[in-house]
Amino acid sequence: MPADSPCPVTRAPFAHRLRRTADRVADRTPADRDRALDGLRALALLAVPVGHWLLGGLTLQGGVLHNASPLTSLGFFAPLSWGLQLLGVFFLVGGCSSVRSLERARARGASTTAWLRARSVRLLRPVLGVAAVWAVLIPLLQALGVPQGTVRTGAVLVVQPLWYIGVYLVLTALTPYCVAAGRRLGGWAAAPLLATVALVDLLRYGPWAGSVPSWLALVNLVPGWMFGYQLGVSWAQGRIGRAGARTLLLGGAALFAVLLLIFHYPASMVGVPGQARTNSHPPSLLVLALAAVQCGAAMLLRDRIAHLLRRPLLWLPVVVVNLSAMTIFCWHQTAMYSVALTFSRLGAVPGLTTAPNSPDWVAARLIWLPVFGMALVAVARYARRFDGPWGLRGPLRAVAGAAAALFAAYALGVV
Repeated sequence: MPADSPCPVTRAPFAHRLRRTADRVADRTPADRDRALDGLRALALLAVPVGHWLLGGLTLQGGVLHNASPLTSLGFFAPLSWGLQLLGVFFLVGGCSSVRSLERARARGASTTAWLRARSVRLLRPVLGVAAVWAVLIPLLQALGVPQGTVRTGAVLVVQPLWYIGVYLVLTALTPYCVAAGRRLGGWAAAPLLATVALVDLLRYGPWAGSVPSWLALVNLVPGWMFGYQLGVSWAQGRIGRAGARTLLLGGAALFAVLLLIFHYPASMVGVPGQARTNSHPPSLLVLALAAVQCGAAMLLRDRIAHLLRRPLLWLPVVVVNLSAMTIFCWHQTAMYSVALTFSRLGAVPGLTTAPNSPDWVAARLIWLPVFGMALVAVARYARRFDGPWGLRGPLRAVAGAAAALFAAYALGVV
C-alpha cells in the first residue's frame, strides 16, 4: 500500500462496543444505587408485554381482527400466568420506591402534595401521549380502509393495561397512610388488607353468595392491590427481615395451594372469556397469596440479585428497561397490533391471526415474540418523547387532553 494511501477505518466488533458501553454505564451508576430494586422492577415490567403477547391472541374473521385468548382452549396456560403475572413484585417495588422518594422530597423541604403532583405527572404524561396518538390513528386507519372492527380491536388492546396506572396513582396518593401503618404495625401492616380480601371472598363465594350484591366485589380493589404495595413500604422501613420474607413465601404458597385445590379458585391469574369467576378483576385472595410468594422470594433473593447486577453486561439491560419503563408499558400492545395488522393482509397467519386453540399456535406465537419486540423498539424510538415534558402550551395541551379522552371513550365503547 502506498505511503500516502488513507488508512482503512476499522470498527470495533459489536461485542467489544457493547462491553465498553456496559462499562461506561456501570461506572456512572452511583455506588448507593439499589440495583436489586431496579432489577426486580425490570423483571416485573418485562413480564407485562411477554404476558400480553403470550396470553392474548388475535383471530381474523371476515377480514376483521378480533381479540381471542388461548386460555379458553389451552388449560396449561393457566399455570404460566402465575409466573407472568408479577404485579405482586411490581407493587412491592413501587411501595419501596415511593416511600424512599417521599423521604427524599421531604428532606429537600418539598410538601407531600408537591411530591404527589410530580409523581402523578410522570405517570400520566406517557398515558396521555399514547391516548392522544391513538385518537389520531383511529380516523387515519379508517380512512386507509382498515375495517372499523379491526380498529376498535386495536383500541381495546391498547387501553386494557392502562387500568394499572389508575390503581398505581391511588396507591401513590395513599403512601403517607401506608408509611403510618408500617410504623404502627411493622411487618404486619399488610395483614388487615389480606383479612379484608378474605372476608369479601367469603361473602361472595361462601354460603351467602346468593344474597350478596355483586358490587361487593369492588371492595377488594384497593386492599387487594395495596397488599404488595404495603409490603414494599414496610420493607423499605426495615420492618420485614428474612424471617418475615420466609413467612410470606411459605405462608403464601400454603394459602395458594389450599385456595386452588380445596376451594377451587380459578387457576388463571387473568380473566378467561366465558368463565364466571376471575381472580384479577377485582383481585381475589388467590392473587394476594401469589403476591405473598413473589414478594417473599424477591426479599430473600435481594442480596443475590444485587451481587449479580454488579456485572456490567447484566446491569446494562436493567438500566435500559428502567429508562424506558413507561414507553414499554404504554406501547407494547400497539407494537403487537401493528405487526398483526400488517400481516393480516396475508390472511390466516399461524400464531398471529389464527385461533389460539392448539399447541401449534403456541409454537408459532413464540416465533413471533422477537418480531413484536423489534416492533416495540421501533415504536419506542419515537414514543419515548412522551415520557418527558411535551412543550405544549395552553390550547395545544387542552387539545391533547381532549383527544386522549375521546380515545378512552372510543376504546371503552362509550362512543
